[in-house]
Amino acid sequence: MTDFQWIAVDWGTTRLRAWGMSGDTVTFQREADTGMGGLTRDGFESALLDLIGDLLPSRRLTHVVACGMVGARQGWVEAGYRAVPCAPLADDFVRAPTTDPRLSVHVVGGLSQMDPGDVMRGEETQIAGFQAMNPKFDGVICLPGSHSKWVHVSAGEVVSFQTFMTGELFAALSNHTVLRHTIGGDGWDNDAFAAGVSDALSRPERIAARLFSLRADAVLKDQSAATGRARLSGMLLGAELAGAKPYWLGQSVAVVGATEISTRYAEALLLQGVSATVADGRAMTLKGLVAAHAAIKDFAT
Repeated sequence: MTDFQWIAVDWGTTRLRAWGMSGDTVTFQREADTGMGGLTRDGFESALLDLIGDLLPSRRLTHVVACGMVGARQGWVEAGYRAVPCAPLADDFVRAPTTDPRLSVHVVGGLSQMDPGDVMRGEETQIAGFQAMNPKFDGVICLPGSHSKWVHVSAGEVVSFQTFMTGELFAALSNHTVLRHTIGGDGWDNDAFAAGVSDALSRPERIAARLFSLRADAVLKDQSAATGRARLSGMLLGAELAGAKPYWLGQSVAVVGATEISTRYAEALLLQGVSATVADGRAMTLKGLVAAHAAIKDFAT
């Protein structure tokens, strides 16, 4: 387990994941629920050491390459944004302050766009990983999640992108509105999902009204929670597709993310005649961290 050369880290708001790496081969994997959201700036080094400190050689400096919210203003060290168009990764990563002499930590920065204003942090590493696996890809990468991204890439650069708060809206509506009485559980209805996508995509301006129909149909028609949940997901995704149409229409599309949500996006796109390539988000993050490790020039300092 200790046969590694460096450590790749994906540090999000809620989770910390670390992989021991020998070149681009994984030798161990660990994770914890010590995400950025629960840490103060002086707690990051301790959290990382709690996870992998027992594996660090005492007589060798271990290099760590980290992406995600660890580089946010509230993170370990602020790793700024580079303006698009640009490559997803640069070679000017930010070094985090450490007190343990066994550690040298470099943090990947994010990307920004001025008009319309937008930022991403963490997704740039997934994009770099996807490009490493698909160097000739030219088109649009969709990265679904709490804040879904639609990213136009061309000639190895991120040209533009747009964020949609679809995942966060789903969580807010299903947990903090009257709909919480209607869509509980984790059941699913494929036909209801497809109907929701079609309804919202064709008439996105009516979504606020159609949302309440989920509650009414549960009361008047005994609509099941599984059907309501799938309809809500489909409606929100349909509204996102309506807004993102300039990105996916007539383009090669890849969906990069967790398997379940990526499959939903691919299904919704297929309803519009778009066959999307699906790639695992965690695997692409790791590939991107490998690319970042290869790009860092000052490991000797």
